[in-house]
Amino acid sequence: MVAQAPEHIAVGEIAIPCADGVVLGGHFWPGAGSVSAGAVLVNPATGVLARYYHRYARFLAGHGFDVLTFDYRGIGASRPARLRGSPYRWRDWGERDVEAALGALAARARPGPLMAVGHSIGGFLPGLAPSGRRLERLLTMGAQYAWWADYAPRRRLGLFARWHLVMPAATALLGYFPGRRLGWLEDLPAGVAREWASRGPRFETSHPPGERVAVVARMGRVRAPILAVGVSDDPFGTVPALARTLAYYTGAERTQVEIAPADYGRDSIGHFNLFHDSHAAGFWLDTLIWLRDGRNPWPDRVVARMPGANPAQEASAQPRQSS
Repeated sequence: MVAQAPEHIAVGEIAIPCADGVVLGGHFWPGAGSVSAGAVLVNPATGVLARYYHRYARFLAGHGFDVLTFDYRGIGASRPARLRGSPYRWRDWGERDVEAALGALAARARPGPLMAVGHSIGGFLPGLAPSGRRLERLLTMGAQYAWWADYAPRRRLGLFARWHLVMPAATALLGYFPGRRLGWLEDLPAGVAREWASRGPRFETSHPPGERVAVVARMGRVRAPILAVGVSDDPFGTVPALARTLAYYTGAERTQVEIAPADYGRDSIGHFNLFHDSHAAGFWLDTLIWLRDGRNPWPDRVVARMPGANPAQEASAQPRQSS
């Protein structure tokens, strides 16, 4: 068995400037050892503080990865003094925040492959970042973008009421979503809450009509192999929800797996528990097999495999410009 990561891994608090002037708060975790296993960006779920992923970041650093964690604009260390009326949107988290974080990681990391671990919306956002094409491997957990019809049937009515009725109503009243006050998650910028609440079956419909083709094309330019992990008792990251996200990554080789709580001796795992450090000797070790070696550690749990588009074929399929 691979040894546990040491607790003394050094970590540095960093500021991550975005192209539009917003500065994000983050942490850089230099990997142990003289040779890098690669660089990993950890993208949080919606309304989850980056510090929730710090123990996983320390674990990865202990195994030789240089790691960067950060909070999206409007959240945690990247929250402005006044959140009410903030215009920040999900698309800003991908197009601006993930873009800046990838650049910050690349500037600090030792030579090695550039990778990302994305939880929930964090597995979708790399495709929105122009630099997403630089990624060489992508691991996602419960990656979806909250289309209500993909919620688990047994929970769908309650989740719809919470996130698509109560959330937009509270946001309209207060100018932001008071998730912390309700005990649901962190407070959210109004733009993020509205995008979540109004999400349709196609993500790009939240963009202006003139931008939609470009957004979809940008996601298709990601070439990094993707291992998308779902959990059988996750009410958000269901099999259809993960497949809907993966359908945008047309240029990447994609493998979708679904594990069960019983695989790790659990009664339940759900949408959030995989990043709890009680998984360090189980699930976390398994993720190393993908991040370090590019091998699926759950070959008997494959739900679907999707090939990536051949760049030459893709180019030849583009409509020719008239002279």
